[in-house]
Formats: sequence, C-alpha cells, structure tokens
Amino acid sequence: MRKLFLGAAATLLIAVSGQAQQQQPQPQPAQQNDMGFFVTSGVGRSGDTGGLSGADQICQGLAQAVGVGAKTWHAYLSTQGAGAVNARDRIGQGPWKNSKGVVIANNVAELHGNNNLTKQTALTEKGAMVAGVGDDPTTHDILTGSQADGTAFKDNEDHTCGNWTKSGTDGSAMLGHSDRTGLRDDAPSHSWNSSHPSRGCSVQGLIGTGGAGRLYCFAVR
Repeated sequence: MRKLFLGAAATLLIAVSGQAQQQQPQPQPAQQNDMGFFVTSGVGRSGDTGGLSGADQICQGLAQAVGVGAKTWHAYLSTQGAGAVNARDRIGQGPWKNSKGVVIANNVAELHGNNNLTKQTALTEKGAMVAGVGDDPTTHDILTGSQADGTAFKDNEDHTCGNWTKSGTDGSAMLGHSDRTGLRDDAPSHSWNSSHPSRGCSVQGLIGTGGAGRLYCFAVR
C-alpha cells in the first residue's frame, strides 16, 4: 500500500512539474530578440492612428506581444504644418534587423538609399510576409506620409490623413510599397515609403488602393 501511495505521489509530482514548465514563457529566438524593424501585422485600420503617439503605441504593443517590448518603438510617419515631423528623424540611427535577423539598413542614409527592403525582408513582427502585387488581397500599401527622403511634405495638400486623425473619405495619406512593386516600372512604384496617395483615409479607402492601414515600426533604442 505504501509503495502504491509513493508511486502515485511521484507521478503527480512529475505531472505538476511538467505543467509548470509548459506554462513558463518560452525564450524568444535570438534573431527576434535582435529585431529592430517590422511591418505591422494588424489589418483593417484607417488613417486615424490617434496621431503619432497612437501609432507609436500600436508598434509598441505589437513588439511587446512578441517579446521585444523592452525596446522603444516608433512608427515611420511624418506630420505636416506647424511643428512638422520628419519620419526619418524619429526612428533612431540603426542598424535595423527584421524578425529573421536580416539587416534591412545599417543607418538612416542607407535606409533612404540602397537599403535591403524587399517582399522577402519587409516582414511583420511575427515573421510573415506582407501580401504584395500578385497576391489576393494585396496589402502592401504602408502609411508613411513622407517624401522619398523621409521628410515631411511642405505643400498645402493633405498627405498624412490630417496628421493621422482622419478616418473618413476626406484627406489622403502618402503610401509606400513594402514589396517595392507597383503597376508600373518607375521610381514611385518601387518606392518603399513614397509611392502614391491613398483614396481617402477610411478603411475601405485604404483597401481600395492595396492597403490595410499597415505601418512600418522601428526600434529607436
């Protein structure tokens, strides 16, 4: 009887120990811990991110969900008007790696020059590719509100959905192609950050040009 009791107790102890080990957070892969860039995985967003701070919170929350929330994350977005902000000035100095550990750019100058952003490297925080030209539906349009050099527009047209506060048919946002591919073989079609404007700022408007309200997120530090 004593042997049966000890055997049952030992079995229970092993089971509890195994369950505790399963519940413990699993360490992130080394390359993901080193991640400094991603495209947001969430879709169906409008141009209203809640301003720059709201966009940064989206990036921070997604980073937190995959174990890299200890870093400070900013969305690659410019604003317009008084106190305009350049997207290139708010993303740190680099280098930036994607979730697979691949360097997409070593510094700000390289990011806006000969970078390594392609459909295969512009991955989400979960390591998934973003649907591009040839995929159905296409969601490669990324909100940036920026010129090709990463600076804010200086004209009077709306390129930022009212500094990221509009979600209707009025306004527009400059978009980039995460897969560097468009309907033509020209510089804008191949631009990752300044390809074409959106059709309004609503969810349906962004979907209409091949987007889903996605953002580029960069680790500032």
